[in-house]
Amino acid sequence: MKVLLINGSPHGAGCTYTALEEVARALHEDGVETELIQIGTGAVHGCIGCGHCKSAGCCVFTDDQVNEAAAKLREADGLVVGSPVYYASPNGSILAFLDRLFMSGGGFRLKPAAAIASARRAGTTATVDAINKYFSLSGMPIVSSNYFHVIHGNTPEEAKQDEEGMQTMRTIGHNMAWLLKCIEAGRGAGVAEPVAEGKIKTNFIR
Repeated sequence: MKVLLINGSPHGAGCTYTALEEVARALHEDGVETELIQIGTGAVHGCIGCGHCKSAGCCVFTDDQVNEAAAKLREADGLVVGSPVYYASPNGSILAFLDRLFMSGGGFRLKPAAAIASARRAGTTATVDAINKYFSLSGMPIVSSNYFHVIHGNTPEEAKQDEEGMQTMRTIGHNMAWLLKCIEAGRGAGVAEPVAEGKIKTNFIR
């Protein structure tokens, strides 16, 4: 089993990474592999609703990691997306990334997913809610914890001092591992997956 982690922060070893690392640590303890993609500081093109992906199966823009992430997510069993808070919402790069990933990707249905947010103080719950919508609209079970999926701190050192936030991250990892194993056990026992009725709809207007 493998979970793909996407770090939406431009800082490769910042607070968002610190939170994702704690989730990964819990997954590893439960025997689940992880791989992390960090979107970095390069420009991420927004979706232009061109429809290329519907016929080609991939995004028309190939100068960033979106198509690579889509291929990795199809092979993975679960997903965790982390974002810093910019103006009480996810940062623009991760939103552009996820717009194109979920528009052009496909094949993500029934893969458990979780969203996490890091902030100095506020805007975290709105950030998590925005990311969760990608999962719920794609038929992906959302993994819960025992509190809001957030961590607070202005530096990685401060984030690590948020004991409740770090514990929440660990619980996400353990709950994700448990759900993945339940899904695997169900499939092994012959439990059929529910049939998807209709196609995923979007609000992208050309």
